[in-house]
Amino acid sequence: MHFKSMPKGIVIQALFRWGFCLAVFANRASALGQIQYVENSASRDSFPLAQGSDTATLYVDPGDWPGVTRAVTDLQADIQRVTGHQPAIAHDEKSLAKNMVIIGTVGKSPIIDRLVRDKKIDVSQITGKWESFFLQTVANPLPGVASALVIVGSDKRGTIYGIYDLSEEIGVSPWYWWDDATPVHQDALFVQAGQYQQGEPSVKYRGIFLNDEAPDLSNWIKEKYGLVPGLNNVANYYHEFYSKIFELILRLKGNYLWPAMWGNAFNEDDPENPRLADEYGIVMGTSHQEPMLRAQKEWDRLNQGTWNYLRNPDALKTFWTAGVRRNKDYESIYTLGLRAENDSGAPVGAEVTEQIVAEQRKILAQEINPDVTKIPQLWCLYKEVQGYYDNGLRVPDDVTLLWAEDNWGDVRRLPTAEERQRSGGAGIYYHFDYHGGPRSYQWVNTNPIAKIWDQMSLAKDYGADRIWIVNVGHFKGYEFPLEFFLNLAWNSKKWNNDNLNEYTKLWAAREFGATFAPDIANIIEKYTQFNGRRKPELLEPSTYSLINYQEAEKVVADYDAIVAQAEAIYAKLPADKRDEFFELVLFPAKASAQLNAMYVDAAKNALYAAQGRASANDFADQSRALFKADADLKDVFDHTANGKWTHFMDQPHIGYVTWQDPRQNNLNIQFAQIIPPAEAAMGVAIEGSSSAWPGATTEPVLPQFDIFNQQRRYIDVFNKGQTGFEFSAASSDPWIVLNETKGAIDKDHRLWVSIDWSKVPQGLANGSVQISGANGEVAVKVHAFKPATPTRDSLQGFVEGNGVVSIEAEHYTQKINAGPAQWEKIEGYGRTLSAMKAVAPVDMPSITSGTNAPRLAYQMYLFNPGSVTAYLTMAPTLNFVPGRGLQVAVSFDDEPPQTLTLVPASFVAQNGNRDWEESVKNNARIIQSTHTIAKAGYHTFKVWMIDPAVVLEKIVVDTGGLKPSYLGPPESYHHGAVGAAN
Repeated sequence: MHFKSMPKGIVIQALFRWGFCLAVFANRASALGQIQYVENSASRDSFPLAQGSDTATLYVDPGDWPGVTRAVTDLQADIQRVTGHQPAIAHDEKSLAKNMVIIGTVGKSPIIDRLVRDKKIDVSQITGKWESFFLQTVANPLPGVASALVIVGSDKRGTIYGIYDLSEEIGVSPWYWWDDATPVHQDALFVQAGQYQQGEPSVKYRGIFLNDEAPDLSNWIKEKYGLVPGLNNVANYYHEFYSKIFELILRLKGNYLWPAMWGNAFNEDDPENPRLADEYGIVMGTSHQEPMLRAQKEWDRLNQGTWNYLRNPDALKTFWTAGVRRNKDYESIYTLGLRAENDSGAPVGAEVTEQIVAEQRKILAQEINPDVTKIPQLWCLYKEVQGYYDNGLRVPDDVTLLWAEDNWGDVRRLPTAEERQRSGGAGIYYHFDYHGGPRSYQWVNTNPIAKIWDQMSLAKDYGADRIWIVNVGHFKGYEFPLEFFLNLAWNSKKWNNDNLNEYTKLWAAREFGATFAPDIANIIEKYTQFNGRRKPELLEPSTYSLINYQEAEKVVADYDAIVAQAEAIYAKLPADKRDEFFELVLFPAKASAQLNAMYVDAAKNALYAAQGRASANDFADQSRALFKADADLKDVFDHTANGKWTHFMDQPHIGYVTWQDPRQNNLNIQFAQIIPPAEAAMGVAIEGSSSAWPGATTEPVLPQFDIFNQQRRYIDVFNKGQTGFEFSAASSDPWIVLNETKGAIDKDHRLWVSIDWSKVPQGLANGSVQISGANGEVAVKVHAFKPATPTRDSLQGFVEGNGVVSIEAEHYTQKINAGPAQWEKIEGYGRTLSAMKAVAPVDMPSITSGTNAPRLAYQMYLFNPGSVTAYLTMAPTLNFVPGRGLQVAVSFDDEPPQTLTLVPASFVAQNGNRDWEESVKNNARIIQSTHTIAKAGYHTFKVWMIDPAVVLEKIVVDTGGLKPSYLGPPESYHHGAVGAAN
């Protein structure tokens, strides 16, 4: 079974505007979740940024940071993008105008320092703080200036963020270049009177890693920028490309980058790369595999022998020293340690790693600062390196411990109370794609933001807030989760389990306008949730059940519904929004839908062939057609925006035979091929069975109907031959309702059976449906259950149906908290609906299940007493506290709670651990318990909190009728108050 100080009046006004930004500012994008301070008409004391052809002059001191003066030119361009008019830029006070945007950094801009001295502005709230800023309207700030908007930062990036914050508020998306996001034209822009402050950020260093960059990104680079001069077939990741990346990171309020490393060397391929990174304001680093700001490819090109430190220490130390010396004037974080060559091969070992770190710190002290504690450094505990740490290896306290998750979005380890005292702090290395086992996933976005929030907010709670960096693979395609990740890192308090859906709507409104924002948000939420429950690369014909719970066909229908919604929106959008919509919304939804349908059709081919259906070959053809449709849709992507993004969907994703992606898409499916006879022959297949009649040794019996769930079941009437025939269908009793009673059969025809419950006698009613055609007859048995008690309206809670009770976790009957320890809902989390997360204060010990423990209670009515099995679908959360596993307890009624272990304390998330491999493949961990129910009637199933961070998604109680499926049975009928806390 797969299962974030303003005058008081301004605050009030601004909060009101933020709450209604979708309605009031429907024609302009706005910064996500922030106070809306730009409007299209003047208000009291507002600052006129643009009125018709008049635009305020932008002022920046030439002695300010180069990155600040450069960003001002971006603001100039952004104002022109929105208004069609380019503002002037002034660099000396002789050029001041009536209306000025005055931009500068505290202590770096004489005009800002003058405004402070003259008490025109007060910078005390940001001075000395990291990356903080405010925008403030000021009347008569300087002689000859009637009105000013002052953008002031505490440091270089603080000022830059303030500049880009204004750009976003006037309607320029951070993705204007990368996603062809065209701003809506505005004739006037006014900044409301007041001060708008942000910072410090929740996480100090917030960045991305361009890893797993081939084939998509590298192929695009080769076509757009060519090859590195003098190097054979090496994509030219040079400064023109990286400048676009630097700008985007800053627009998203990030500050950190690990560059592409599979075939490239950032510093060596183009010396302008590191210089411009520092000028822009980007902190550079290198991956867990590449210490001391040296790329693996730099070493490879030097041909200086083995990467093995024990055998080649002098060459490696010389290599590292040269790298530090080259980059020492630039803002960087130095990765320490040494992993195996090219991120593979035998581990380096703990004792050797300790020696290496000591030598690397000597180099840093010699080349940069004798006080090495002043130099930002990290040690990434990736894969086997965490094992070294777990076994006692330590690095100096000033080194940041960068904890890596399991490559599938599940945090492996977080700081203990003692480790949170380390001066270097801790961080997280996260993944949105991965090249590795148990299966690479590198194609489209499969990252629901609910899971990102869950794991990264947990990391923040436990003090891992010095560095957050995420592997974004091919980069394009991961825009939505990437922005959420950096937004959460900027202000981790703004987004929480109660407003994640609001984030998606705001994002959609900023990019595409308010009209379609709710629908677009729905599409994004749905396709990411669908892809998150089973990554496309892991799909196969047998993933979803064709015979039980109508599962496979519902998966296809759910995808088709959002694709239809996306295509309808695409047709209604202005032409200048369609490219962006296709790239961000329509393509991933449609591509994913086609892929799922392709595999379901392949499954139908196999099943139908076994049943002797003449249509079996058609489903092989349909599957092949969808394989071609996948390639055709990629071709559409390649030609979108006049071919700007050719190659960005080159990633193969069909035809895996190992963990590694295939060289090209390959429909690696052995299709069944049948030769149907000429004469007609009727066959019948039913929901819940793979058999076909006549011919099967068992009787055809539809899964039971009941008055509570009021199911609709199907009977397939099909042709085994090539000649069509007529069929008829008749029910034995008036309470059995057929959607039709006769028709013509060419190949397949589906009859739907439902029940007229007003005509069903109490108890268990038995009947049949007689199918006749092509000289054959099949009688399908029908059973309908209508108990005297409870009734559908008198029921309180859930009810058993067909031997199962299926419950979505958020639909509890009662939620009992225990002070700060409680269960909290996470909207959109998990594989089906949402989830309930066990929340408790950091370092709170495990709770003994019992009277005072937080718990969720689910009341249900069971008809079948005896032994029952409860299956709990849990998120694949890991044992992130050393020496402590993850447990919950469960019970029925007043029985003593049973403790269930999700993850043992000794659990290691790694290749070869089959439990971990299955949990990440399924994006769930299913645990079970057995119970004895003494008698029919109402019973209450309880889930008791023991350890925090466990996430419950679904409960299935099997009283004897559970059938195999991936997602489990659809939710059972329930009545009365559910999902309400005590």
